[in-house]
Amino acid sequence: MTPHSPYCPAQMVPAYADLHRMAQVLLAQHMGAGEVLVLGAGGGNEMAALAAARPDWRFIGVDPSLEMLELARSKCAAFVDRITYIQGKIDVAPLGPFEGGVCLLTLHFLPAPERLATLQALRARLKTGAALVVAHHCIPAGEGEIWLPRFADFAANNGVTGQGLANGAQALGRALPILTPDADMALMRAAGFGNVAQFYHAFTFRGFVGIAQ
Repeated sequence: MTPHSPYCPAQMVPAYADLHRMAQVLLAQHMGAGEVLVLGAGGGNEMAALAAARPDWRFIGVDPSLEMLELARSKCAAFVDRITYIQGKIDVAPLGPFEGGVCLLTLHFLPAPERLATLQALRARLKTGAALVVAHHCIPAGEGEIWLPRFADFAANNGVTGQGLANGAQALGRALPILTPDADMALMRAAGFGNVAQFYHAFTFRGFVGIAQ
């Protein structure tokens, strides 16, 4: 995924709706009614899905793009009384503490040091025992040339067009600081999350859940 993609994420991310449903299940295992911090909330898809599933949850949606936050406002209009939008990065988010956290299709834009700092800031804003659910591009070492073309083919089969789509996927792999699964989970542990586990894997995307320690 790239910032401000003109395509629907469901065209690019396999089992996109199921990813949201899984996030809801994982959060709900560690919270009842409460407030969820959503980092990278632009577009609003995950907040709309979570808000529809859980009327007892409230949300703080943080994203650096004002344009994407406006899309989120439109997408989540039915839940306007339960969502607060904040433009910026994690440092502008309220300290909470929140009962849960979500960061989908965002961390793959951040190099490892900035990713660790972001995860640490998320941990600082979550209650002990709260779940953090993340998902993003994540590829085992040396396997980019295998998985990126498969990602490109999935997108093409879903209507994403453009010459050199496979080459574009390879370029994306070179441009983004994509980490390995072991490196991603190690950063979560270093940031203060325990019981870190992978719950989702679809082509180049993986999802992880960790519990604030």
